[in-house]
Amino acid sequence: MTDNAPVLVVEGLSVRRGEQLAVEQVSFQLARETDTALVGPNGAGKSSLVAALLGLLPRAAGSVRILGHALGPAGELPRSVRAQIAYLPQSLALQGRFPLTVGEFVGFGFDPPGLSLAWLGNSRRCNAVQRALERTGCQDLAERRLSELSGGQLKRVLLAFCVVRPRQLLVLDEAQAGLDAPSSEQFQELLLDLRRQEGWTVLQVSHDLEMVRRSCDQVLCLNRRLRCSGAPDHALSAARLAELYGPNVVPYRHNHAGIAGHG
Repeated sequence: MTDNAPVLVVEGLSVRRGEQLAVEQVSFQLARETDTALVGPNGAGKSSLVAALLGLLPRAAGSVRILGHALGPAGELPRSVRAQIAYLPQSLALQGRFPLTVGEFVGFGFDPPGLSLAWLGNSRRCNAVQRALERTGCQDLAERRLSELSGGQLKRVLLAFCVVRPRQLLVLDEAQAGLDAPSSEQFQELLLDLRRQEGWTVLQVSHDLEMVRRSCDQVLCLNRRLRCSGAPDHALSAARLAELYGPNVVPYRHNHAGIAGHG
């Protein structure tokens, strides 16, 4: 794969949920080291699209290429390519007594394909975990259980999981959901800093259009089909938002003075 080749190429992608097409004939590309937002109303197919790109949902039609490699019918990718992808989900359901500590969890992000138990005490692994925790402000959480963390702490730990080894593609499915406005702002600033340092290409599902305007390079407007795409000023114009969400619907945004709200 050449340095100027797209990290992700999607052509004619369709995805079914039961008998219905949740995503229909969607095509787009992600250029290297760009931040792309996927926006649209609830039920537009955003999470279905992300799941299909990760190989978690089968494709009804179309193709996906990641880092120059075709995604197989059942989500197959070479292990070396899979290791270059990180995913932050909307939520991480944890039982109250889930025993895994933050340090142990982040360590799994370092583990290479074909893990052997010999890696568990490896000094490179331990150093990488410590460095990742420090870079995300989680160094004091290393011995805490995941189930004991606040929402904002857990989001930062998930970023530590992503940064513990080099990645090229980071996919976020409403990763800021459930955070209040100050925590969301802090998360976005940390994500932006890490993205620049690591050279990540980012695809993020978001309902926070003010954040998208400020932070993203490209916007994909989805409502089953790709309705429009382009730079934020183009894709998020009043006319295009009315077409995407309906004339009487005002999309969610944070009030970054510190109060979550609509406006």
